[in-house]
Amino acid sequence: MDKSIEKLASARKLLKSSVEKSKALALSLEKTGPRLDEINQRLPSLEVAIRPIRAESDALSSVGGHINRAVVPAAAVLKVFDAIHGLEKSLSDPQFDLPGYLGVLKRLEEALRFLGHNCGMAIQWLADIVEYLEDHKVADSRFTSGLKNALMRLRELEDGEEKGRLDGGLLEAALERLENEFRRLLTENSVPLPMSSPTLSEQACIAPSPLPVAVIQKLQAILGRLIANDRLEKCISIYVEVRSSNVRASLRALNLDYLEISVTEFNNVASIEVYISQWGKHLEFAMKHLFEAEYKLCNDVFEKMGLDVWKSCFAKIAAQAGMLAFLQFGKTVTESKKDPVKLLKLLDIFASLNKLRLDFNRLFGGAACADIQNLTRDLIKRVIEGACEIFWELLVQVELQRHTPPPPDCSIPRVVTFITDYCNKLLGDEYKPILTQVLVIERSWKHEKYQDRILIGELLNLVKAIELNLETWSKGYEDAVSSYLFLMNNHWHLYKHLKGTKLGGLLGDSWLNEHEQYKEYYLTIYLRESWGKLPALLSREGLILFSGGRATARNLVKQRLKAFNEAFDEMYKKQANWVIMDKDLREKTCQIIIQTIVPVYRSYMQNYGPLVEQDSSASKYAKYTAQSLEKMFNSLFHPKPAKQGSFKVRQQSGKFNNGIVDQFQTSPTVK
Repeated sequence: MDKSIEKLASARKLLKSSVEKSKALALSLEKTGPRLDEINQRLPSLEVAIRPIRAESDALSSVGGHINRAVVPAAAVLKVFDAIHGLEKSLSDPQFDLPGYLGVLKRLEEALRFLGHNCGMAIQWLADIVEYLEDHKVADSRFTSGLKNALMRLRELEDGEEKGRLDGGLLEAALERLENEFRRLLTENSVPLPMSSPTLSEQACIAPSPLPVAVIQKLQAILGRLIANDRLEKCISIYVEVRSSNVRASLRALNLDYLEISVTEFNNVASIEVYISQWGKHLEFAMKHLFEAEYKLCNDVFEKMGLDVWKSCFAKIAAQAGMLAFLQFGKTVTESKKDPVKLLKLLDIFASLNKLRLDFNRLFGGAACADIQNLTRDLIKRVIEGACEIFWELLVQVELQRHTPPPPDCSIPRVVTFITDYCNKLLGDEYKPILTQVLVIERSWKHEKYQDRILIGELLNLVKAIELNLETWSKGYEDAVSSYLFLMNNHWHLYKHLKGTKLGGLLGDSWLNEHEQYKEYYLTIYLRESWGKLPALLSREGLILFSGGRATARNLVKQRLKAFNEAFDEMYKKQANWVIMDKDLREKTCQIIIQTIVPVYRSYMQNYGPLVEQDSSASKYAKYTAQSLEKMFNSLFHPKPAKQGSFKVRQQSGKFNNGIVDQFQTSPTVK
């Protein structure tokens, strides 16, 4: 019994121990479950990772060398890639350390070139290893497939647009900073040329280079790096923008708004005559001081890039800075209405262009400046053709004036004063050489030879036409006295205003003396047929007191004074608006009239005035005193203030747009 109890207790103890062990095992198994799950999740990758090792030992021993030959270059590429990103910290601000910045940039370029040359090769070597692993079944297919996909992506990146971004955009950013430094150097050192009267007057002076040598050297150093990275066009764009803006700022001080005037904004050349004069001075200043300096600077900065590059750069600056506007203004003048004054202005334009001909050829020669060359040639052609057209049309215009009425005040027609002054200007030292050159060129275009007598002959023909006009106009007056004063005025003008001039020298002394004699002749017959008739009205016949008595004498004096007064009043009223332009001739004519009439009238009134002065109607007959007559005569023939119109051309010829009747018939104001 005791033994049974012992066995039962022993069994109970054993069972209890087993239960405890089971519980411990269950608890252990419960804790092991998650670990098994984790191991289960890691098994596929571990399996792939260890599969190549599971290959046969012979295969593994042979593949090792192939892997090393591929991995070593790839590791070198990665090392360079890491070095590139290390350079970013070395890129200082180019404004403070340009040489250092350029040095680091050059190293960056070299590293990127290495990457560009070796990335493809490293990828190909890695691809060969993957192919070897696949062919020799050294690795699992899923493993080799993953490698192939990764290499394919690398190859796409290497062949695509990302190839230039192996540095993550570091080179692009560095080059942009360098471009900004290029702009900063130009902007901070580009100062508009100060404008002053002395500067404008010293046209022969050529401006020095507007940038210091040290700055030019920095610009050239920057250009070297930017050009190495295919950024020449961007550099030129920045340079042209800054420098053309600087030239425009210099020109702005000259107030060149007139360059924008259109053909419709002015009626004739005379209205912008002052601008044409300024145009020549401003153009010369721009050429000598601004474009000359830019031409030199372009050469200094871009000389290493070659002639075509810096010439093209200069051409863009000149075009954008205002050269085209200068040429366009000249073209606008040629397109304006034709006017004889315009001939002189066209000659001024030609003279300005001709003076700068060598500068134009030097600065704007070559294919780069083709637009400026074409516009300049077109302008010169227009100037020459326009000047010649006006010159050859002058004679026709003067002849057309022959059919207009003569001036009602018997003065000098505008065409007479204009043509005599005009011909002398064309013969003067200022215009004759220019006009001759223009006519020579025009003749050469027609394959004809120019001779000096052509110009002289045409001007003499103008004077002959004026003489014929005077003869025709003199016949247009209703009474002869008006005609005599008109001819006296104009013959004296031709003599006095041409004597001692170049035109007068061509006409000769005999021609001049002839007109002086005509003046005297017409003065004489004018006096005889007008005022010279008045003294006869103060006859003394029948006034001997004892022959008829005082009453008879008084009546005769009244009759004769009445006749004198009526004739004087009529004649004075008629001639009150007549004009003698020349002061000397006017004074001489008045004095002769006074000497012809006043002494006779004074003597007559002294002797016979008392007969009527005591009469109740004395004022009716003793209307004037000798002093009042003299004062009235001295008031005759003075010109009235009038505006002097510009000489325009008539429409009758069919070649010109606006009439000249008013201008030719307007008398100039005498000073």
